[in-house]
Amino acid sequence: MSTPRLTKPTVAVLEVLLAATGDAPAWGLSICRDADLGSGTVYPILDRLAERGWVTSWNETEPHPGRPPRRYYELTGAGRLQASAALTARRARQRRFGLGLAGGAA
Repeated sequence: MSTPRLTKPTVAVLEVLLAATGDAPAWGLSICRDADLGSGTVYPILDRLAERGWVTSWNETEPHPGRPPRRYYELTGAGRLQASAALTARRARQRRFGLGLAGGAA
């Protein structure tokens, strides 16, 4: 499994996925909302993460009148470990170089 480029949008998507739980999985538009990114950015990132085996997805099975079924996304076990390690290493590099220290998530 290779590590994707950890651009700010990719980091934002990974952070949303890491915060999701089995009881409250992330779906496409919730990821867009929580990451504050457009669907044209989020869905290609999810596709790249799925190609690397970091993310799995499935369609909602219960019908909900008035809207199409949601597509849920979840980090795989290996994806969760790799994402956590990659984000930790990224933060360490940023601290070492004094980058991203002001203003929260970096």
